[in-house]
Amino acid sequence: MSSLFKITLLFLALTFARSNAATAQGTNKYKCMIQMTNYMGEGAYIVISLMNAKGAYEKTLYVLGPDKKWYNSMKEWHKFQSKKPGNISAITGASVTGGDRSVNVIEIEASKINAGYKLRFESAVEDKAYHVKDLEIPLTTESLSAKNEGTGYIRYVRFSPN
Repeated sequence: MSSLFKITLLFLALTFARSNAATAQGTNKYKCMIQMTNYMGEGAYIVISLMNAKGAYEKTLYVLGPDKKWYNSMKEWHKFQSKKPGNISAITGASVTGGDRSVNVIEIEASKINAGYKLRFESAVEDKAYHVKDLEIPLTTESLSAKNEGTGYIRYVRFSPN
């Protein structure tokens, strides 16, 4: 066998092993589509958090809104983020305005599904109300396949496997 062929086989084997390791760790990727209500005003900052069975923040899954100076407007999440600062740069995207929709990929550990956890969608708009629980849904296979209605700036959220 040629050296190039051996190197290619080795590269493919390592890539396959790395892919299987991520799956073995039990992380699932979901497309998360957020449809906003037709409110007037600036773009909404939204945080998607994993909440444990006691209702406490466990992990930030995604942040819509790139400017850190506005993160304190999401008061409850900001308290958590300030106590346990995590690198959220890889899970941060643009804010989303009234009537628009946003589709982002979030990763959820398979062990958290159907285990008493919840997903919380917190939203804030400049000079408008802050919604600590714009949407909070049980993290179940059923809710991940359903249309989930928001109560503030979020009209609804849908998930699909990525």
